[in-house]
Amino acid sequence: MLLRTIYDESLAQAAYLIGCQATGEAIIFDPERDVDRYTDLAAEHGMTIVASAETHIHADFLSGARQLAEAINAKVFVSDEGDANWKYGWLHDRQGGGSYEHQLLKDGDTFQVGNIQFRAVHTPGHTPEHLSYEVTDLGGGASGPMGIVTGDFVFVGDLGRPDLLETATGFKGTKEAGARALGESARSFLDLPEHWQVWPAHGSGSACGKALGAVPQSTVGYEKRYNAALKVAPNEKAFVEFILSGQPDPPYYFARMKKDNRDGVSLLGGVPVPEHFSAEQLTTIDTKAVAVIDTREWDTFRRGHLAGSLKPLGGVGFLASVGSFVTADEDIVLIVERDRLDEVIRQLIRIGLDRVVGWASPATLSVALETIDGGDMIDEVAPGDVPAMRDAGAAMLDVRTTSECAEGMIAGAISIPYTRLIPRFAEVPEGEPIIVNCKSGGRSAAACTMLARAGRTVVNLEGGYHAWLAALDAQSASTPQATS
Repeated sequence: MLLRTIYDESLAQAAYLIGCQATGEAIIFDPERDVDRYTDLAAEHGMTIVASAETHIHADFLSGARQLAEAINAKVFVSDEGDANWKYGWLHDRQGGGSYEHQLLKDGDTFQVGNIQFRAVHTPGHTPEHLSYEVTDLGGGASGPMGIVTGDFVFVGDLGRPDLLETATGFKGTKEAGARALGESARSFLDLPEHWQVWPAHGSGSACGKALGAVPQSTVGYEKRYNAALKVAPNEKAFVEFILSGQPDPPYYFARMKKDNRDGVSLLGGVPVPEHFSAEQLTTIDTKAVAVIDTREWDTFRRGHLAGSLKPLGGVGFLASVGSFVTADEDIVLIVERDRLDEVIRQLIRIGLDRVVGWASPATLSVALETIDGGDMIDEVAPGDVPAMRDAGAAMLDVRTTSECAEGMIAGAISIPYTRLIPRFAEVPEGEPIIVNCKSGGRSAAACTMLARAGRTVVNLEGGYHAWLAALDAQSASTPQATS
């Protein structure tokens, strides 16, 4: 048996290529949309992908299962568990007519790819239809499974959050029921053999849980000993309270992913090839209608950029911020180095931001900015200058997570997580400018660019809430104490 992990750092997402070396057939679990990465990897190992399988209807990226079925006739294995709201609606919608070859799976159903056997196990909680897959290498003479593909059920050090149907897609009253279902699934997991390997769909940085580890895989025995959620699973009341507390606010785009993955992801003709924009073209962009995504460093960006352009976070925060600030029906122009262009476009199409119509390098942008007096700027303010600005009418917006803000905020600030600014825009405080803060200045910087594009005057709190607290401590330490 061959097993390879294809890990996407931008989404902290893992797909798994599992193949039978005797027959040369392989299956991919939880593929993303740019499927050439998987077919190329299979070919490198002398294998052909003949099938794909989904653990559940994803919220954080667009599935590549339909793309593989269309491109290479890969058979589709998906869940037939859960209620009517979460049934796959695209299986009979092949381009040109007809159905994709597929099999709907119930708990306990088995199938084979070559000499590798897979058994579907219904593990609801993160979603009602969620399946895990036990993996047995029959060709290697195994009499039982060696591991389990757990999807968004069991992560290293965490379990998949059960609240997304409510917090991201608006299905009210589902998070507690999901938590109870997850608890039942977790208690069943505790009965599995400790030597089994655990292959999860996400790692540290994913918003599909609250405490995911950075180790790529685990074992049942390790998770029994060290996974905090599994430790409280035997007590249903304690588990529900634990698993629902402290979950991060979901990115805005999650709701769209759920619907598209259920009803059918649009097919790609290939990775988009955008036009290279000249300096003159950049200066004519209407950034209210076109989303300009500028990937330069924050200090460079804030000192000069196209008015209305967006500066997303880096790393795993890139798609969380872009997906929360840009909608799928917007044209996009990228400011990015040429050698990163393909990488960034692929990241965008994985969350359905396909309309990348143009790009330009930072050097070309610099030429453009020279012709418009350096472009727009975003100021930063030191903590010590905030009180005077507040007295003069400035508003205060905290864009950290809800759980972070519950532990303390600057007096008078309004809390709106940066990933929820679009749906909660009516709550953005009045007052000019808006002083925006987060923990250390990164998320607030990204939020400033979104608010500026919407027409608000903004400044970023330099160093964020941590710098604010440090300034208070320094002020307290320097204040003379009364003596008796």
